[in-house]
Amino acid sequence: MGVNGAGPDRRPVPLGSRRPRVSARRTRAGAPGPGPFPSGEHVPSGLRTTAGYTWRLALLGLAAYLVVNVLTRLELPVVALFVALVITSVLRPPVDLLARVTPRSLAVLVTLLCALAVVGGVLALVGTTVADEWGRLGNELRGGLSRIDHWLTGAPLHLRPGTVTDLPAKIGTFISAHRSTLLSTALSGAGRVVELVTGLALAVFCSVFFLHSGDRMWSWAQRQLPVPRRSAWDRAGRAAWLSFAGYTRGVLIVAASNAVLVGIALAVLRVPLVLPLMVLEFAATLIPLIGSPIALAIAAVVALAARGPVIALLVLALIVVIGQIEGHLLHPLVLSWSVRIHPVVIAVSVAGGAVLAGVLGAVVAVPVVSVAWAVLGELRTHGKPGRPGAEPAAAGDRPGRGEDRGRRPGQGEGGRNDA
Repeated sequence: MGVNGAGPDRRPVPLGSRRPRVSARRTRAGAPGPGPFPSGEHVPSGLRTTAGYTWRLALLGLAAYLVVNVLTRLELPVVALFVALVITSVLRPPVDLLARVTPRSLAVLVTLLCALAVVGGVLALVGTTVADEWGRLGNELRGGLSRIDHWLTGAPLHLRPGTVTDLPAKIGTFISAHRSTLLSTALSGAGRVVELVTGLALAVFCSVFFLHSGDRMWSWAQRQLPVPRRSAWDRAGRAAWLSFAGYTRGVLIVAASNAVLVGIALAVLRVPLVLPLMVLEFAATLIPLIGSPIALAIAAVVALAARGPVIALLVLALIVVIGQIEGHLLHPLVLSWSVRIHPVVIAVSVAGGAVLAGVLGAVVAVPVVSVAWAVLGELRTHGKPGRPGAEPAAAGDRPGRGEDRGRRPGQGEGGRNDA
C-alpha cells in the first residue's frame, strides 16, 4: 500500500484532498433530468403512444369540423360545383367523340343542347302523363280509399268507419286552419327554388368550361405546385377523377336499369302513373341502399289506393326483387371497374352524410368516400420509390433519406467512386 492508500493501480492522492465519490450506478447517456417524471421514464410507453395519437386525431377532427362548417356555409357554390362535375363526367365521352371530327367548342355546344333536350323532353312527358291521367286517377283513388276503409273496418283491425274516406276532408280542414303558416312556408320555399335555379345555372356554366378546357385547367393548377410534388398530385388527381367519373356513370346506369325494371313491373300490374314513378325511382336510386326502397314504397301506396291490397303486396315484393338484382347483378357488373366499397362503409357514409347535410349529404357521401379511398390507394401503392408500379423520380428531385443512407461522400450509385 502506498501513501494515503494508493495501490499499484491507483494514483497517489495529495494530502488533505478527498477522492470524488463514484456512484455505483453508472450514469447513462442522455440520463433524465430532475423532475417528478424525468424524460417520461416513469410514464408507460403505451400511454405515451396513446397520448400522441390522441392529440393528432383531435387536430384532424377539428380540421374536418372546420372544413364541414365552411362547406355548409358555402352550400350553393359547393353543390353547384358537384353537379358540374357530375355533368362533366357524363358528357365527357360524347364530347371527346365529337371533338374528333368537329372543333371542341362545337362538340361541347351540340352535346349540351342534346342533353338539355333529353332532360326537358322527359320532364314534359311526365307532366303530360300526369295531366292526362289525373281525372281517371282521381276516380280510382276515391274508389281505392273506399276499399281500404272497408278493409280496415273489418277483422283484425276493426277501425272506425270513415278513417280513410274522411282523410281528404281532414286535410282540407287542416289547410284552412293553418293557411298563414303554409303560405309563409311556401314563400320560403320559393326562395329555395330561386337558389336551386341559380345553382343549376352555375353548374351548367362551370361544366361548359370543364368540358372545353378541363385538361388545361388541371395543367395550370399543377404548375402552381412545387416541381417535386407535381407527379404525386397528378397521380392523385387522375385517380380521384377516374373514381368519381366511374362511380357517377355506373350509378346512373344502375338507376336507369332499376327505373326500366320498375316501369315494366308496374305496367304489367296496371298501376297508374307508371312514367312518373319510373322517374321517381331513377332519382331515388342515386341515394344508395335507401333511395330505391323509398320510391317503391310510394309506388306501393299508389297501387294500394288504385288497385287494392293484393297489388300493393306484389309491389312490396318487387322491392325485395329489385334490391337483389341491384345488389348481386347490376352493381358487380357495372361498378366492377370503379372503386369497390363494402356495403357497411356505404351505409355508414350515407347515414353520416344525411346527419351532416340532409338529403344532399346522403347523395354526396358515397362519391366523396370512394374518391378519398381511391386517392389513398394510389398514393399508398405508388408513393414510395422501389415499389411495384412506382414512377421514376422527376429530374431535379432530391433523393430521400433512405437513398442517401449507406453512401459515403463521393460515392455514387452501386458503390462506385465518383472521384
